[in-house]
Amino acid sequence: MRDHRPTTFVVHDNPARRADANYVARIDLERFGFEGEVEQVWLRRLDGDLAELCCIPFVAYGLALNDVVRISPDGSHATDLVTASGHRALRILIAPEHAPGPLEAVLAASGLAHEWRGGRHVAIDVPPEAQPAELGEFVVGAAAAGHLHWEWSQVEAFHPEQ
Repeated sequence: MRDHRPTTFVVHDNPARRADANYVARIDLERFGFEGEVEQVWLRRLDGDLAELCCIPFVAYGLALNDVVRISPDGSHATDLVTASGHRALRILIAPEHAPGPLEAVLAASGLAHEWRGGRHVAIDVPPEAQPAELGEFVVGAAAAGHLHWEWSQVEAFHPEQ
């Protein structure tokens, strides 16, 4: 039974495709084990109940920039993945005792779209044609040294709400 704690919102202050976005919906994160949390995502409405993701997911699994999702009948939630774009979302959490500067420099050199959530959490868009070898080497090395933790959003599917 769920207690009555307030809902925690994961928000995108500077979405990768903000100029294209014309709609905001939520993704219930309880399906991924984050009870009482929702991610607010920026979308571009398409025909009917479909919308295209205009941000890079910080927490929701199985989604990436430009994916097409279905919107709930009341318009409040993205409920399931309709078409994957081929993009991937790489998520990095920098350890508290380490500065983001080195990662920021590698990201700037990569040219990849990315979004920061606070000073330690970043979501990075990796398009199908991208081959970010320098970023990959940096992330693997920094993770091995204990400076950060990383994951792909696609390690778990975005399954329909139940």
